[in-house]
Amino acid sequence: MLFMVHATDKPGALDIRLANRPAHLDWLTAAGPAIKAAGPWLGSDDKPAGSLLIVEMESRAALDAWLAKDPYAIAGLFQSVAAAPYKWVFNPPAGLEP
Repeated sequence: MLFMVHATDKPGALDIRLANRPAHLDWLTAAGPAIKAAGPWLGSDDKPAGSLLIVEMESRAALDAWLAKDPYAIAGLFQSVAAAPYKWVFNPPAGLEP
């Protein structure tokens, strides 16, 4: 099942993001093909203000357990994290067609 994850950074926390970025990228890399899309979304100053992920997980419980291990989350970067099942309708990657 695909999930969309939208995380919002705490205000003024760019230093936390930058300090934990290498570990966060390693965590994403370790998830392998479960990661369908990932990257920061940008604030009005064109600097990262949060994260957007599209991931394939077995269940919501599996997603929550995986997200709890995100170095950004462990470091306290996020003000909020929202996740929901996602259906990729327009231009889905091969194998993810509706």
